[in-house]
Amino acid sequence: MIMGSVRLVLFGPPGAGKGTQALYLRDYLNVPHISSGDLFRYHLQQKTPLGIQASEYINKGLLVPDNVTIEIVLDKLLDLHPTDGFLLDGFPRTEYQARILSEKLTTKSKDIDKVIYIDVPITELVRRLSNRYICSDCQAPLQLNPSEPKICSLCGGELYQRSDDNTDSVNTRLDVYQRETIPVLDFYRSQDLVITIDGTGPIDCINKRVQRHIETWLTQ
Repeated sequence: MIMGSVRLVLFGPPGAGKGTQALYLRDYLNVPHISSGDLFRYHLQQKTPLGIQASEYINKGLLVPDNVTIEIVLDKLLDLHPTDGFLLDGFPRTEYQARILSEKLTTKSKDIDKVIYIDVPITELVRRLSNRYICSDCQAPLQLNPSEPKICSLCGGELYQRSDDNTDSVNTRLDVYQRETIPVLDFYRSQDLVITIDGTGPIDCINKRVQRHIETWLTQ
């Protein structure tokens, strides 16, 4: 399979490091990184009706309703060339979304090739999310201690903490993930599409695990 045509879903709980791994993988795979979170924030910044509607749920740590999420993400995906690959991050988050995604992609061209599931213990997720900051310029997620300067080490941009990364919202998001998003993993496992990655340890080590598993799959 040609790298630029690979279609992957990055899957895992909030704080698993999907966005960070996507920054590594988009160049390695030569495919665009499509983040539902980035799409939501774009619509919010542009004050589109969909963005305003989505923000009411995002700020509370809740899942955005299926109809809003599907419309935002599919608008981007279906604009790609039928043979293009992509790295999908943050979607699908419900089994219904997964089924609609499969239906739409198969109708136009081809479905998802593999799902990369980054597995991280709950205690580690809470720690990461509570210390996570986002660069206002390059959008890179970074881990900081409260006393460290809020400056991006990659581009020098100003860092901010998302409203849904406070302690109450973190716990709500993880509860929602366990209840509503885990069935998505079961859906893809039933199709033998899931590659499980240990998401603990240094970022570069996790990335090497991901690349090793992808290379093994591509050469089978």
